[in-house]
Amino acid sequence: MSVTVVGSIAFDAVQTPAGSRERMLGGAATHFALAASFFDRVHVVGPVGDDFGDAEMDVLRIRGTNVDDVERVAGGSTFFWSGRYHEDLNTRDTLDTQLNVFESFEPKLSTASLASEVLFLANIQPGLQLKVREQCEAARFVALDSMNLWIDIARAELDEVIARVDCLVLNDEELRQLTGKPNLFSAAHAVLEAGPSIVVAKQGGYGSAMVTRDDFFALPAYPLHEVVDPTGAGDTFAGGFVGFLASRPPSERLSAPVLRNAMAYGTALASFNVEQFGTEGVASVTGEQVRERVRDLDRFARFDPIDAPLAG
Repeated sequence: MSVTVVGSIAFDAVQTPAGSRERMLGGAATHFALAASFFDRVHVVGPVGDDFGDAEMDVLRIRGTNVDDVERVAGGSTFFWSGRYHEDLNTRDTLDTQLNVFESFEPKLSTASLASEVLFLANIQPGLQLKVREQCEAARFVALDSMNLWIDIARAELDEVIARVDCLVLNDEELRQLTGKPNLFSAAHAVLEAGPSIVVAKQGGYGSAMVTRDDFFALPAYPLHEVVDPTGAGDTFAGGFVGFLASRPPSERLSAPVLRNAMAYGTALASFNVEQFGTEGVASVTGEQVRERVRDLDRFARFDPIDAPLAG
């Protein structure tokens, strides 16, 4: 089995309370692939410009990721984003966005990418996500990320592609915007009525929650003394979540124990992402270090119920 991810490959510039970087590797497809590559073969589909060098491509190739469908656009520049994080790190201001080669991106998938059993549609224009979904007939599990912009300006296409995926990944504010519901739980169940069988709500520094028709599960973010750079944490989480599911037999993939473990692995990998700038943390971490944090999460979140003598 393998995983195909279609999305942005970028250069980012960030300012956080811990410091700044003027130019570092980023993009949704990049962060997703670095995390998912712990579990399975990953095929990355996305455009880059002439400024994307061998060093950046080598990072993408870590743990055997296939970069044959990374399209180098001659004469173009790679997508660029710049942002500044507030003190609480849960909010940020976008300072600059240069779409560059991403503006005219038309995904081109090789036979290997089309053959993947698992597909992640990272945050791109919903019409493009729909085209990719239609091409990937072999995909038996499809997850989708999106954002508030597409909810505002491309709602019809977004609704159409949501109806054709198994898992929707959004932050909790976007879920409420999408559905008009007042809270995460009611919003998630409204999405489940539209087609997906899993809704995952990213909650930034507070963790994440997962809702299915029969289950609810939530995990806090892994506790850290210092968060350096949250950029890409959500995509790293998605890479761990989807990558873990890809590593399991299809007959087990939607079971509660497997889904809960997927949440834990996504959370653990996201914690390594935020400890360093850009891709530095996840690119250098080992599998055993990830397992250790998953074990920690189990210990942190587990409790044995004690019956209390309650009034009434």
